[in-house]
Amino acid sequence: MDGLVAQIEKMKPFFEKLSRNIYLRAVKDGFISAMPVVLFSSIFMLIAYVPNIWGFHWSPETEALIVKPYNYSMGVLGLLVSATTAKALTDSYNRSMPKTNQLNSVSTMLASIVAFLLLSADGIEGGFGSGYLGTTGLLSAFVSAFLTVKIYHVCIKNEVTIKMPEEVPPNISQTFKDVIPFAITVMLAYGIDLMIRNINGTNFAQAVIELFQPLFSAADGYLGIALIYGAMSFFWFIGIHGPSIVEPAISAIAFVNLDANLQMLQGGEQAVNIITPGLQYFVATMGGTGATLVVPYMFMWLAKSKQNKAVGRAAFIPTSFGVNEPILFGAPLVLNPVFFVPFILAPIANVWIFKFFVDVIGMDSFSYFLPWTTPGPIGLVLGTGINLWSVVLAVVLIVVDVLIYYPFFRVYDKDILEREHAEALLGDQEDSQEISQLITEELIEDSVDESSNNVITDEINVLVICAGGGTSGLLANALKKGAAKTGDAIDATAGSYGAHLDIMQDFDLVILAPQVASNYEVIKQDADRMGVKLVKTEGKQYIDLTRDPEGALEFVKAQF
Repeated sequence: MDGLVAQIEKMKPFFEKLSRNIYLRAVKDGFISAMPVVLFSSIFMLIAYVPNIWGFHWSPETEALIVKPYNYSMGVLGLLVSATTAKALTDSYNRSMPKTNQLNSVSTMLASIVAFLLLSADGIEGGFGSGYLGTTGLLSAFVSAFLTVKIYHVCIKNEVTIKMPEEVPPNISQTFKDVIPFAITVMLAYGIDLMIRNINGTNFAQAVIELFQPLFSAADGYLGIALIYGAMSFFWFIGIHGPSIVEPAISAIAFVNLDANLQMLQGGEQAVNIITPGLQYFVATMGGTGATLVVPYMFMWLAKSKQNKAVGRAAFIPTSFGVNEPILFGAPLVLNPVFFVPFILAPIANVWIFKFFVDVIGMDSFSYFLPWTTPGPIGLVLGTGINLWSVVLAVVLIVVDVLIYYPFFRVYDKDILEREHAEALLGDQEDSQEISQLITEELIEDSVDESSNNVITDEINVLVICAGGGTSGLLANALKKGAAKTGDAIDATAGSYGAHLDIMQDFDLVILAPQVASNYEVIKQDADRMGVKLVKTEGKQYIDLTRDPEGALEFVKAQF
């Protein structure tokens, strides 16, 4: 097993490079920017249709009023994502462009929206149809964003622009500078639209869906979902944030399926599409990547070693809300040969069982979107419409995950227990404790004397970045607690990758959590440009800092 892990680690540089691909990042960051829209709109779907389970139906007029905010938010998600993806990709290209010759992100967003409408909107008399402006148009949104930004990049880099005299104000010059790339983008999208309509008899958005339909169907099969969610766990096991690689490839499918499932429910049919955001959040990664919900509870209740019990007690609360880094790096599970098999197997078993419940038993798949921080079993029950089978499934998944993890947990706990016994036998414990106490007292006295003259009075603002804003909160809270105790003028904020760029300039130090550490070189370009210090952390180091407020404070001070 050690040899297998060693071979897997050799592949890590390749996968890290893949996770830094600017197009994958643009898709992921574009979705992150649009996530408030998804969360907001989903509330209205729950209000409108969950009461149907108990036989209560709103009147058609009331239902129309309830779902109107959904139609004007989630209903234009494709249009919004075309803009946010273009913005994210523009930022990536600008990192390699001269400061005096940057792409205009506002212009690329506008051009991407126009291109998206040309590719996705069905022309009708007096306007255009909105059938593909929502989740069904997501693939077209990505195409329009990629096409737009690439055209702008080529034009601006090669100065294919309208140049104005120096006397013209910069804002007016920028307007003329963007005319040519904007025009090329729009006309090319228009040409593609005309060509596809002549060939396929439909718009581009529908043509793309038809093209990828066999792939969608294959992905929804047992082998497809095993590859998708097994890959997420595999990447995390080698220390790379798996969703950063896999999620962009399936995000469009997931949201298209979610919308289709809701329409099936509204039509009185069973929601049968498997791949949805809820499958990832509450089944495959129930408790975080690796389906680790049960693991900290096993450590806390079943472990015989003191170390594992302590790790379990520290990790069970955040893991219950999908933030499982404390158990991933505290145990550790990541790159731990003992846990390789259950870490990959548990998510696959979970999605297979879920598919069995949908295909064979007749349970509805996910039709509602909920935040990923919703505890797994609760998210599973709510997201599938609160029915008896979903409750049964939640219990089954917990039992199955315990059975999968338990044999490997026992082996690991036995090994840690033996190490603790061996350490206890080395030397005279009482003498070592007395020596340790004397050393500790001297260090405390020295640190008190030193810290009294080393209190930071000039305010330092720290931004901690993780993938989704959950893990970063652990360290940010530890820093605030430490600063409150010592009186240091240090404040900390938790942030998520993708939403960090617009706020980085307001901070003095940016700390990267382990799951985004592979993006260090990319973020460093922005940090250097803004004059912000940047530091990355490793797994165990990060978890230790979250548990030690004073240590976290000293870590920040050391950067200055």
